[in-house]
This record gives sequence, C-alpha cells and structure tokens, in this order.
Amino acid sequence: MAKPWATFGVDLHLEPTGAGVRRGLTDALREAVRTGRLAPGTRLPSSRALAADLGIARNTVADAYADLVAEGWLTARQGSATRVAERTVVPPTGTPPRPRAPGRPTHNLVPGTPDLASFPRAQWLKAARRALANAPYQALDYGDPRGRIELRTALAGYLSRARGVRADPEHILVCAGFSHGLRLLGAVLRARGARTVAVESYGLDVHWNLLAAAGLRTVPLPFDERGTDPGELTDQDAVLLTPAHQFPMGGTLHRDRRAAVVEWARRTGGLVVEDDYDGEFRYDRQPVGALQGLDPDHVVHAGTASKSLAPGLRLGWLVLPPGLMEEVLAAKGGIDSCGSLDQLTLAEFLVSGAYDRHVRAARLRYRRRRDALVAELARRAPRVHATGIAAGLHVVLRLPPGTEQSALRAAAWQGLAVHGLHRYQHPEAGVERRDALVVGYGTPPDHAWSTALEALCAVLPE
Repeated sequence: MAKPWATFGVDLHLEPTGAGVRRGLTDALREAVRTGRLAPGTRLPSSRALAADLGIARNTVADAYADLVAEGWLTARQGSATRVAERTVVPPTGTPPRPRAPGRPTHNLVPGTPDLASFPRAQWLKAARRALANAPYQALDYGDPRGRIELRTALAGYLSRARGVRADPEHILVCAGFSHGLRLLGAVLRARGARTVAVESYGLDVHWNLLAAAGLRTVPLPFDERGTDPGELTDQDAVLLTPAHQFPMGGTLHRDRRAAVVEWARRTGGLVVEDDYDGEFRYDRQPVGALQGLDPDHVVHAGTASKSLAPGLRLGWLVLPPGLMEEVLAAKGGIDSCGSLDQLTLAEFLVSGAYDRHVRAARLRYRRRRDALVAELARRAPRVHATGIAAGLHVVLRLPPGTEQSALRAAAWQGLAVHGLHRYQHPEAGVERRDALVVGYGTPPDHAWSTALEALCAVLPE
C-alpha cells in the first residue's frame, strides 16, 4: 500500500527537463543550487521521498544525488541527510546587484519604542500557559470581529480603574495597534462624508498620511506654551489629540482646553480621537484622566500595548461611542485581525495583576534613565534645556537657535540615531521654528544606556 502524501517529509519543488530522467533531475538540482534557490545547508528529501514525489525510481534519485555529491554541489554522510554544500552563490547573469543596507546605528535614541530587552518573557509565558490551558476550543476558531470577550472585559476593568475611561466590553474593539485603529476610523469618517480632521501642530506624519489615504485633509491647530489650542475648531469633522502626554512636545492638554474640545464635539457633533500615547508612564505628576471620561458619546479612546509591553504584539483597542461600533466593524471587514491566543494572554496578564507589576517596574526603570539624562545635561550641556520630562519615554532637548541640523550631523558621525523636532512638525503648521532634538530614552537596554547617554552628550552644544 502506498504511503499517504502527508508522510513524505521535506517538500522540494523541481521540474526535471531534458533528455533522460536522471540527467533532467541532476540538471534541475544543480541549477537550483547554483542560483541560490536552494541555500547552502538546506536539507534535501530522502531519495525515497523525492522519488515518490516525482513519480520516478528511487535509484534514479540516488544516482542524481551521488553525481552532485561528486561534483561538490551536495554533501552526504552515512546516517545523515543529504544537504546543499557550502559555497558562494553566483547570481544569474543580468541580476542587478543588491544595494548595500545602511549600517545600523550604534545607539538608537529614536522615540516610540520601549526597552524590548525588558519584555517580561517569563511572566508572559506563564500567562500564555494559563490562558491556553483555560481557553475553550472555540477560541481557536474565527473570532468575534470586536475581539475576544475575555480581553475586552479585562480592558474595561483596567481602563476604568487606571485611566478613568468609562468603558463597557460591548463598546471596545480590539485592533492591531493604533495605526490600524486610526485607519478604521478614517474609513468611517470618510464614509460619513467627512472632509477635514484637525490635528496637533506636532505629531507623527504616519498618522497624517493614514488620514490622507482615507481622503481626509489634516488641518493643524495652533500650539503655545499651554499646548494645543482648540480655539480654532469650527467646522472640522473630527480632531486627533494626544491629551495625556502630547507627542512629541511632552505636555498635558490644559484642563480648560480639554473642556473646550468636549464642548466643541457636543455642539457640532464632531468626533474626538484620543491617542493615549504612553499614558502609563508618569514620574513627577499625578495621572491625568482620559479625555473620554468627560464625554463617552463623542470621544474615541485609543490605546495599545506597544509602549507598555512591545509593539510586536500588535495589540491595541478602541473604546467607541455606542453608535459607532457597527460602522467600525464594517470598515474592519467583519474579521478578528488579532490572534486569539495573544488576546487571551493579554487578558490573563491584566486580570492576574502581572501587567500592573510590569508597568510599575518599567516606570521606575525609565525614571532612573530620565534622571540620569537630566543630571548629565546639567553637567555637560547647560545650554540645552530638557522639556516634557514629567511623563513618557522621551524628552525634547531645546537647542540654541540654528543648531539642530549640526547636532543631527554630529549624531550621525557618532553612530547615534536621533530625530530633530522639525521632523514632527506638520507642513502646514504656522508655529515658530524651534531647534530641538527628540530623544527617546526607552529603547536602549539597561546595559547600553550609559554609553548611549555619553554619545548623546558628545553631540550637544556645551
């Protein structure tokens, strides 16, 4: 009885051509190795398995393998699999050379990423094991497009307790990070006939581009020492804000302006999108409650695990006004875009208290880094003023006028990845030019922070 196809082992796509089966197979294997389609070290199927796949005699495959071993294309040892020999791969004639990848910076101080080396692997693994052990088998099926009910319930409790969000599991939608959520909201706004979205003068171009891709124009609001000024909100259809910790300037939206934004939304029916950017990390002030808590009917609260845990999890959430869920689900396409097991693990992480413990430990670690940065600046670069330091994972270093570009050039020479403030300014913003560096102190692992700080101070004006 023939063995079923499922037992044949390693798959290998070959199309023997030419005169004779053995010669055709030998030529096809040689060409696959020569062009690099079969990389050095690749394990080949056994002669029995490949013969069954191709419908030819086993001895024919064994002879082809032997020929290529003799030529040096393959290696074979008694009791071990036949493999592609180590050799330099020559690309086919006419293949354009691959461009050389730019060298990685020695130190990465670009904002937006936490210390990935401190991801709580052991605790996450424990949560994953408990979640998998307790998961019903239906959890492995196509899921609710809103996300797993276990995670939405856990998020409702956590956001209410820690961020002052008025949340119900039925109004929470799990998405693959903030950008995914913003793309969905952009599609909903455009379907409603929206044309413009007010944004902050400083922010991320990726968010502006997502809104533009949805057919929406972004209009920057004024910015002053009290942060974003919503006084010019008129007939815009929505506004995107980072009220708890403005990115990148680092301030908190003034309480009067928070009230003004909500009043505008109530008066006009506009939608407020609240990006709760690194809201968990605060050092010198009390936590600022979510804007959504003032008016759940007009504010979308958007959060993620990207800064508190890791962006690679691709887990975010939208707390939606009651009347918006069906439209967002339609924009999402009626599918659950996040893995059920990761959702169940995060739910377990939240309910067990492991998330709170991790955030508190991370908060202490990042505060120590921030304190070291501020102290070193005072000692080595007193002309540089650090702002936005009360919370978050980055600071803005105000530079003497006209020195931002020279500091960026010096950073490149030092192998230091860092961004200038001008990178985050909306192209239509009518704000005064500020020379500054936006320095993320969350990214380097603990053991590399002191040398990264040394490299940063070396590029700053004394």
